[in-house]
Amino acid sequence: MTHVLESVLQGRVLRVTLNRPEKRNALSSELCLDLTRVLDQAGADASVGAILLCANGPAFCAGMDLHEIGPSTTEAIDIAHEQLFTIGARLAKPVVAAVGGAALGGGAGLVANCHVVIASQAATFGLTEIRLGLWPFLVYRAVSAALGERRTTELALTGRIFGAAEARELGLVHEVVQDAAQNLDRRAAEVAAQIAAFSPTSIRSGLGFLREVRGLDWEQAGLAARRVRLQVFASPDFQEGIRAFREKRAPRWPSLGF
Repeated sequence: MTHVLESVLQGRVLRVTLNRPEKRNALSSELCLDLTRVLDQAGADASVGAILLCANGPAFCAGMDLHEIGPSTTEAIDIAHEQLFTIGARLAKPVVAAVGGAALGGGAGLVANCHVVIASQAATFGLTEIRLGLWPFLVYRAVSAALGERRTTELALTGRIFGAAEARELGLVHEVVQDAAQNLDRRAAEVAAQIAAFSPTSIRSGLGFLREVRGLDWEQAGLAARRVRLQVFASPDFQEGIRAFREKRAPRWPSLGF
């Protein structure tokens, strides 16, 4: 792993930490490529049950590294950006974010791609690209999916920065904890570990279902739901879940090798 990104497996949780604190964890080309690669590898790794996305320093992520953005941006970086800002729609593994500082521009887009977001009271958010004469093109889809098109458009047009309480009201953040860093880290790790302990089959099927029904009409989505549900009903994990419930014990998921 390069110096701009740290990655360590803790039980079934892969802790991935942005490590450019001196640059407010701005998304340089190196960091984008590394982060995209690590997340994709985690998505294919059976030993990983959930991903915990953290950041070193006072800021979570200040967005794209402006020193590297321009007409000369390479196709490889463009592809990495597209992959990074669609992780929520692509990965078959849940991503939990621990946001303890500013998450602006691309940083807010990164947050919107995470399935569960825990933030400290000091965290701030915003689609600030308009202040630079830009528009949040690549992150718009993920933020819009989280907040709705009308609210996302307002944030994109005003470029305003808002706090964790409003982010929770809007649906960008799911839980807000007291400012102490250890509170944020402990709670986010707890949530990630809890998710990682659930059935890999049900999580993979559920996230796959979300990808499949995106854009389908009501009837087509219903057909897909019934088909996927029948597949899960027939899975060894579901049979074990029923047995464990009846026997009042913790399940031992067959998909984990039990």
